[in-house]
Amino acid sequence: MIKILPFIFVILWSSAFITTKPLIDNSDPFSALAFRFFIVSIGFYIYCIFTKQKIFINRKNLIESFFSGVLFHGFYLGGVFYSVSKGMPTAIAALIVTLQPILTNVLSGPILKEKVSFNQWLGILLGFLGSTMVLGWDIGSGIPVYGFIATLISLIAITASTIWQKKLSNNLPLQVSNFYQALGGFTFHLLIIILFIDPYINFTKTFIIAMSHQIFLVSFGAFTILMFLIKKNSASKTVSIFFLIPPTSAVMAWLFLNEHLTTLDLVGFIIASIGVYIATRSRKN
Repeated sequence: MIKILPFIFVILWSSAFITTKPLIDNSDPFSALAFRFFIVSIGFYIYCIFTKQKIFINRKNLIESFFSGVLFHGFYLGGVFYSVSKGMPTAIAALIVTLQPILTNVLSGPILKEKVSFNQWLGILLGFLGSTMVLGWDIGSGIPVYGFIATLISLIAITASTIWQKKLSNNLPLQVSNFYQALGGFTFHLLIIILFIDPYINFTKTFIIAMSHQIFLVSFGAFTILMFLIKKNSASKTVSIFFLIPPTSAVMAWLFLNEHLTTLDLVGFIIASIGVYIATRSRKN
């Protein structure tokens, strides 16, 4: 069962890029995310009560989980949503964020004392090459500066969040940790709304469907799987599967949004898949 979790995660996480644009078309990015994590917080709270998990934890564990949520749900997702709202193509945003495994591997050695093998580096390079082939480099002059900067912030945030999550010393139940992380994300976006923007949400049918998808399949499903994988595996191995997200998103866009998919895209998908396999496979002694 554990072996299939990375593939479920990739499918669920990739689908989030498909439903981000409908959300942005009907709301500002931070109101959408504040609403999303308000509901997610309530959901995880109810689940904790239902499973009789202890909600009140010590201050150290609370701060650790809350800050992880600020990084992941706040800076990372806020940056991605904001960049899309400024006109950044979701495919290019996905490709930039896909640099995360490279940064994580560079930092996991000195920070987490993890040994990054030659095979992992080879797999990461192949993964990035394959993702680039799928998405292409058709950036041109239309890429918004603020959108690009926001995506870079997202890249730094998700890298820092992954390393931070792996470095945490607490052994909180997953649902309790997820509750405080969702609360951290909600608080971050609420502060952005109060301090900087004029919030709005149009509760259209499209918005409700897209938001339901991101709440139930992404926040409850994919994020929980990711936290489980980080806890069970090395950080460098876990994030290597992120290279499958851009090509998977491209395939989903082809299936559901009628976007074009070329032979080069398919070759890139195969190369990225091989790279992830090389980077994440267990070495036999």
